[in-house]
Amino acid sequence: MTSTEACARNIILDTVISDLKHGDIEVPMLPEVASKVVRLTQNPESDALELAKLIQGDQTLAGHVMRVANSAAYSPNASMVSLQQAITRLGMRIISEIALAASINTSLFNTPGHEKHIQYVLNCSLAAGLWAKETARSCRKNVEAAFLAGLLNDIGRPVAVQSAIAASKKLNVPLSKDDIKEIELATKQKFGLAVLEQWEMPEAVKNVVSYFDRYDDDHEGQQQTMIVVAGTAIAQYFHCDDNESNCPDKAELLANPVFAKINLYQDEVETLLDKKDAVNSAMEAMGL
Repeated sequence: MTSTEACARNIILDTVISDLKHGDIEVPMLPEVASKVVRLTQNPESDALELAKLIQGDQTLAGHVMRVANSAAYSPNASMVSLQQAITRLGMRIISEIALAASINTSLFNTPGHEKHIQYVLNCSLAAGLWAKETARSCRKNVEAAFLAGLLNDIGRPVAVQSAIAASKKLNVPLSKDDIKEIELATKQKFGLAVLEQWEMPEAVKNVVSYFDRYDDDHEGQQQTMIVVAGTAIAQYFHCDDNESNCPDKAELLANPVFAKINLYQDEVETLLDKKDAVNSAMEAMGL
């Protein structure tokens, strides 16, 4: 990289960080129905009928949820004809996962020229959510909270890319894709927390994003954070793009100290990895 290119990148990075500090960023709006689904499923007094009515208010989302619910990954033996039936059979949490995952897609973000990368990030996030869920199940912990935190842990990345592109255009300072990638990785956590705050996500999810890179620090929800770190590591092993620099091989994955911290021995991790086909089937069904 030339000194001129480095200077351009640093100008944009400083601008993006300043915008973050002053709250002058464009946070994409989570579709209203998806936001309501999350709040509804956090309420122990809500019921299947209420959730069905909510999702039915968005015909596109309702159709997607029914398609996924009737896929081989979720209903291999029988088809379902109504949302309420799907919710009764699969549970409110599963249906809410499907609805939320469907709502978080590339169309939420304005990233011209970077759509393929954003799709990759979102696919990896879905994989991280599903693997965090399986990891939590292996640890006999809350699987629903793990999915939500895994899915949203990297939500700051597409917003960071969007902001870098906007700043580059505004200042008429060109950036390479590598420059934008550096800005994305340097600011993803702060953007992620800004998105989660705007979307009114649970504190447990915010804790995971805050402490993901320093999960050893004592904090509320530390076990949940470590489970998401472990799930993300497995997702990176199975779904990492060859162009990424942090793709672990199997030996590196098994040596990851986070598994010992959540009391999973190597044979238990091997058993967990055997769920690859089930996770891939769920990802394919969701069709992101």
